Amino acid sequence: MRVFFDSSAFAKRYILEPGSAEVQTWCERASELALAVIAVPELISAFCRLRREGRITPAHYRQIKHDFMHDISDALICEITPAVVQTAVKALESHPLRGMDALHLGAASACEAAVFVSADARQCHAAEALGLKVVKL
Repeated sequence: MRVFFDSSAFAKRYILEPGSAEVQTWCERASELALAVIAVPELISAFCRLRREGRITPAHYRQIKHDFMHDISDALICEITPAVVQTAVKALESHPLRGMDALHLGAASACEAAVFVSADARQCHAAEALGLKVVKL
């Protein structure tokens, strides 16, 4: 089963917070992890911010970055294609979303994810409207 994670959800795999256990469960259930290509810089940015703010140590940053890069080495990384952008625009016109959130939806749709996992309520609502099976954290 292909499980697509938006950045807000997949971050919970590396930073312990509410929803982390559920993300781990979905990672174990998945036969294939899927992410939008934009999730990579978004997550590294989030990890760097946590390091700058002193919420994680430099050593912890290096470890979670290593773990993240290892985890995605065999994941499906969905590129931003015209079809992804078209779906993102459709979602933006129908729902109060941020641009990057809409691109995650477009990528999930384009890569035919069986499940879409997110911690963003508005994004989950839009995903359901697009016909995706949604797990809201």
